[in-house]
Amino acid sequence: MKITVNKKNPPTGVLLALEYAKPFVKIESQLGDSTSLSVGSDIVFNTSSTILRYLARTAESLGFYGNSVLEKTEVDHWLSFSTCRIGCPLEFDDALAYLDHVLGPLTYLVGHSLTIADIAVWSALYDKPEFRNLLSQKRVPLNVMRYYNFLAAKPEFQLVVKACLKSSSSPDRDTTQNVKKERKEEGKFIELPGAEIGKVVVRFPPEASGYLHIGHAKAALLNQYYQQAFSGKLIMRFDDTNPEKENAEFEKVILDDLKLLGIRPDIFTYTSDHFDTLMELCTRLIREGKAYADDTEPEAMKKEREERIESVNRNNSVEKNLEMWEEMKKGSSIGQKCCIRAKIDMKSDNGCLRDPTMYRCKPEVHVRTGNKYKAYPTYDFACPIVDSVEQVTHALRTMEYHDRDDQYYWFIEALGIRKPYLWEYSRLNLQNTVMSKRKLTWFVDQGLVEGWDDPRFPTVRGVMRRGMTVDGLKEFVIAQGSSRSINMMDWDKIWAFNKKVIDPVAPRYTALDKENAVPVFVRGAVEEVKDAQKHPKDPAIGFKRVWYNSSVLIEGADAEELHVGETVTFINWGNLVIKDIKRSSEGKVISLEADLNLENKDYKKTQKITWLAVTEKAPFVPAVCVTFDHIITKPVLGREEDFKQYINYNSRVETVMLGDPELATLKKGDIVQLQRRGYFICDSPYDPISRHSGRESPCVLFNIPDGHVKEMPTAGSKHKSSGKELVQDKKGKAAEKSPQEETASGIGSTPTSLHDQIVQQGSRVRQLKSEKAAKSDVEKEVKQLLKLKNDFKAATGQDWKPDQQPPPASAQQKPSVVKESVSAPPLPSDPKALNDQIVNQGNKIRQMKSEKAAKVDVEREVQALLKLKEAFRATSGQEWKPDWQPQQTDGKERAHVENEVSGSSPADQSAGLKEKIDEQGNKVRQLKTGGASKEEIDAQVKILLDLKGKYKELTGEDPTPSKPSGKKEKNTKQEKKTDTKNADEKNQNKGKKEKGAEIKPKAAADKETVVEKDADLGAALADGTLSREVKKVTRLGLEATKEENFSDWYAQVITKSEMIEYYDVSGCYVLRQWAFGIWERISQWFDDEIKKIGFQNCYFPMFVSHSALETEKEHIEDFAPEVAWVTRSGQTELAEPIAVRPTSETVMYPSYAKWVQSHRDLPIKLNQWCNVVRWEFKHPQPFLRTREFLWQEGHSAYATYEEAEKEVHYIIDLYENIYENLLAIPVIKGKKTQKEKFAGGDFTTTVEAYISCSGRGIQAATSHHLGQNFSKMFDISFEDPDTREKRFAYQNSWAITTRSIGIIVMVHGDNKGLVLPPRIAPVQVVLVPCGITAQLGEPEKQQLIEKCQLLAGTLKDSGMRVREDYRDNYSPGWKFNHWELKGVPVRIEFGPRDAQLNQFVAVRRDSGDKLTINLDSAANAMDKLLEDIHNRMFAKAKQELDGNTVLCTDFGDFCNKLESNKIILAPFCGGIPCEEKIKKLSARDALTEDGAPAMGAKGLCIPFKQPASIKDVDKCIGPECANKPLYYTLFGKSY
Repeated sequence: MKITVNKKNPPTGVLLALEYAKPFVKIESQLGDSTSLSVGSDIVFNTSSTILRYLARTAESLGFYGNSVLEKTEVDHWLSFSTCRIGCPLEFDDALAYLDHVLGPLTYLVGHSLTIADIAVWSALYDKPEFRNLLSQKRVPLNVMRYYNFLAAKPEFQLVVKACLKSSSSPDRDTTQNVKKERKEEGKFIELPGAEIGKVVVRFPPEASGYLHIGHAKAALLNQYYQQAFSGKLIMRFDDTNPEKENAEFEKVILDDLKLLGIRPDIFTYTSDHFDTLMELCTRLIREGKAYADDTEPEAMKKEREERIESVNRNNSVEKNLEMWEEMKKGSSIGQKCCIRAKIDMKSDNGCLRDPTMYRCKPEVHVRTGNKYKAYPTYDFACPIVDSVEQVTHALRTMEYHDRDDQYYWFIEALGIRKPYLWEYSRLNLQNTVMSKRKLTWFVDQGLVEGWDDPRFPTVRGVMRRGMTVDGLKEFVIAQGSSRSINMMDWDKIWAFNKKVIDPVAPRYTALDKENAVPVFVRGAVEEVKDAQKHPKDPAIGFKRVWYNSSVLIEGADAEELHVGETVTFINWGNLVIKDIKRSSEGKVISLEADLNLENKDYKKTQKITWLAVTEKAPFVPAVCVTFDHIITKPVLGREEDFKQYINYNSRVETVMLGDPELATLKKGDIVQLQRRGYFICDSPYDPISRHSGRESPCVLFNIPDGHVKEMPTAGSKHKSSGKELVQDKKGKAAEKSPQEETASGIGSTPTSLHDQIVQQGSRVRQLKSEKAAKSDVEKEVKQLLKLKNDFKAATGQDWKPDQQPPPASAQQKPSVVKESVSAPPLPSDPKALNDQIVNQGNKIRQMKSEKAAKVDVEREVQALLKLKEAFRATSGQEWKPDWQPQQTDGKERAHVENEVSGSSPADQSAGLKEKIDEQGNKVRQLKTGGASKEEIDAQVKILLDLKGKYKELTGEDPTPSKPSGKKEKNTKQEKKTDTKNADEKNQNKGKKEKGAEIKPKAAADKETVVEKDADLGAALADGTLSREVKKVTRLGLEATKEENFSDWYAQVITKSEMIEYYDVSGCYVLRQWAFGIWERISQWFDDEIKKIGFQNCYFPMFVSHSALETEKEHIEDFAPEVAWVTRSGQTELAEPIAVRPTSETVMYPSYAKWVQSHRDLPIKLNQWCNVVRWEFKHPQPFLRTREFLWQEGHSAYATYEEAEKEVHYIIDLYENIYENLLAIPVIKGKKTQKEKFAGGDFTTTVEAYISCSGRGIQAATSHHLGQNFSKMFDISFEDPDTREKRFAYQNSWAITTRSIGIIVMVHGDNKGLVLPPRIAPVQVVLVPCGITAQLGEPEKQQLIEKCQLLAGTLKDSGMRVREDYRDNYSPGWKFNHWELKGVPVRIEFGPRDAQLNQFVAVRRDSGDKLTINLDSAANAMDKLLEDIHNRMFAKAKQELDGNTVLCTDFGDFCNKLESNKIILAPFCGGIPCEEKIKKLSARDALTEDGAPAMGAKGLCIPFKQPASIKDVDKCIGPECANKPLYYTLFGKSY
């Protein structure tokens, strides 16, 4: 064995173990740059824990690993404890307390002798600077101190400590302290007036109403600076004067944050410790006439202070003031209107001196004092008194308190108490964020961030989670000093300080963009592994294993920059020569081949590439790199600006990566550098495949800004400019170290593109000269022109001349200088291939826009798209359209045309083609007027288009249509005007395109031109009667499909079908008439049904008092995060906050208690139709999850359980009826699990629907039996008529909501829009007249309208809901699409021909089928049709439900079925812990929808109709659950 000991950072624990193991194990030792133990040639241990374990097992006679299995387990525990608990700053104090507790009765940690557990723990304490500080201050817990000194006294320990001390005094010792270089930037720290060493007392007084942000951190660190500078004391005081804001959870968080910052206050206090003293001093000021009680309304008081008017109470007698003060202390209704004000100076120019408030009456529960006090001091009154009482010598405050300094001293002088010294410093103001706790709380409440520790937040937790180090933060604060100058600071500066701390110690790893990785096949490479330094400049940081193989991956962006013959440096490998590059048909690099050239050690002028080897022995670690942007888009907000207008909703970007195998070793909080990407902190370590979920958890890395202007790194590599090599040749080593950005050179471009660039640049120079531009500007452009000409000569070997054509690519000279061309491949001549390229290019542009790519990149791709469309037009003779299909022209006719025009002169050919075009156009018109079939017309239209294409190819122009004859002649003038108008528009649009401007539609007064996609379009285009230019493209239809993008599809359906309108309050929506009409149908049916069983409607207020909510804490606990509170009336704070109902039990049941006096008052059966508000959630979706929604809620009270239970089941049957018989949606009826039942109820029944596209269940309606829980809370009781004993009522509550509308949309909707079930559709039948054209006379038109009205009247008389669409500004085709989108079950098409034949055409919305129906049987036939539509819609939905409901008894199969979007019936024990475990372990990595988190299986219900009986051999589906299953439960993902 050979051990290498780090000479700069000797491992204390390893040295101790070696000292004890010397007599038993032969070990060679040497000094080195890192610590490792080599056993043979293949096995190396690199960590202290593994070395200790190996040495203990090798020297068994020492008994260092324990003498039993239990002792060995204990040793392993303490080894983990030494690294994970003692080594973690956040847990150090708790770890020390735990260790002290364990050591109480013990001498050694394990057994009765020394083990490696003692060595590891002792050395961890010895190496910990925080522990050494505690030792010096004699603050180490008693048992730990005894244990530490006992071991330190052993000879072996003394020997090792002496050796370590000697090493630490050597000049090359490099501890973490040396990483912090001598400070070059230290701000000015003002000496505190009157400060004496050992006598300074400072304080840090935060309010526990939120997390600490870095502004607080600056305050705390400044106080600590002066504490340490003067060897004084630091008081940590919680300002808990406002019981409304004080929160015990925030107190704990603040204390933890101080530990993170390394701040250890000497004294911990609360302002509430001094409440009695403050009350006494307040009474004293009243008695002395220096304070008075005031019951002026807050708004009036504010106005008086602004206008410097004295209050009517200012001159009250002392007796009256004391009387009002007593009422305040009691918290009476009179006292709640009063406050105590200091009598200072109402005429003062300083508003803070105009009789400020000292006390206010708030009868609320205080987190520490409970109900003891009803009146609480203000911070302004309490602060100076507590500072004085606690012997604070110097109170540090930010400049924002400057106006209050006089007030602070007034209280001190009025009370005659000791005077602290106030010292001001500037507040830390940062750009692109908010620092106010109120505003930060808003972000958290809105779900725009993960929580207070979100990496985008300026909180201490947030910035540290993003990678800010304590040292970096301290260095930044020290650089600011205690300056008073106020400025708005950029985030870059604070991150730049942090970079100085992390750069010297962050290990380097590699990760590649998974989506864009490109393989490189390296000839001559063999599969092997070598050790490489984790940090290129510091071997002490350790080594990592780097794998090599013949197949490696590199970044796609790097691959695009390489060319054949180039020498490239692969980091941690060496130089390789690129031998071949394979590209796809689009020109994208798909693979490369390279040869090793490791002998070449010249790395100065080569491109550096990051790479990963492909090998089964070291698979890639899945990783996700997350980059963040600012949460506020505007750097500095004005005083009156609303921060909500500048919220960045796209401030988080995730990139899926292939990670270095070494990333598997990262722990949470580890900081690394991904080479050529930046610094990252591990937020979630890699977790191997779980045996329960079958998935591995990726390593999640958060990007750490490094202070550069461009904060977010790009996903690809840093591309080199094409002229980089030439620049570096000129500038040598300096250019290599800091390559400068230059204008892209022409080297590497084609001669044609260089020729075009020279022409453009020449024009630019001439334009500047003609405009008499500045000489420097002209010279700059001339230099660029000369540079382009030089590049042209380098590429072609010729001087550029204006009249010459550039030579072909084959004529290029100097191939060694010219970079491989990456220009696009030649365009195909086949229209079909061009069409495919246009579609792909369009998709590419849309994707770039959605990803907010750089404008210049998007414009480049748009130009490529325009070129493709131009090529398509030249090739096919047509403008490209999205629905273009390749022409299938008859072969014989095509050959005939070609034979006739071949062999002639171009002029003869064009004349012949023109004649053929005219003949074919006439033929098409004759076929149309003669009533030929659509197929026959289409065939001839295709021939005509083919002829026109050949004419365009021959002449370069579109053929001019011949003048039509007959009736159309009279319209020639109008057509000419139209053609001229269209031509003008086309020219204007063309000009706009050339300038890069957006072509906007005409004014809203112009009607949309909508072209129907039928044979008329082809014919009209062919004979020239219809302009090719469409004035405005309507976006009536859906642009997303249900199958591919369900969430976008849903959003488009509900808006384009005019169901909802978005509102400016997040989570709230306008229900338009179409949606409300559906809700009305559901409401009317259900209202009639419940009235049949004796229910009556009523209405209770929407506001709930705080005390009423408190009555049912257990029930309301589930709703607590969702409760919205009203706290102010205008500018006046309410005495008690008022809740907006999340549900109505607390509103209604106090009244029930009054109304029920005997058994004769029962039952109570009430229902109300109302709205409720549930505020807090992260992903609002209209109808499904909204902050306000409509519902009905029934609440009943019965004398017996049997009556109540019967009603619960009756109501759930009604809900089932609504869904299946009204909405055509099958549901599964059952009972909720214990975990999912209504809070406070005995049991909940439910109906659950299934959404096949998302694979999720959805709770459709619920009916709860509340038992006697609420009646006992609210004392809804009566006297039993038989026993005369007090009994409590049995209660139910049940509800259905507007969520039902969303379920209709998701279950029945298709890619054309809504599909509404006939029984609840606001309009069941829409009648659209057809054939009303300019040729139809007015009498015929009126006759057709009358017949339509007669038909509509017949259907209405039979009870159908019918809408007639006579709008004349839309075509029938547009109307068809419009009503299809709105989901009307049946569309009737009725035209002149139908009127003649006494019939009409009915088109089904659900299937698109067309039926011809006789007018005489219209009512009966339509009634049957609507019934059939309902039945078919139900059958289709039932088939989807049944096909996706499966039975499972194995948890692995359960997870797989869940992932394939099934809902699952599985045996289940019913236990809440078991259900929680199922949900957690079945969660998958994939997002369920945009922005929503991964989702596990939830217990949807226990079906009343069980699929099978539970057998003795059946096991609960819960993994490792030993409980016997009770029933089959339906599980699934859920909304």
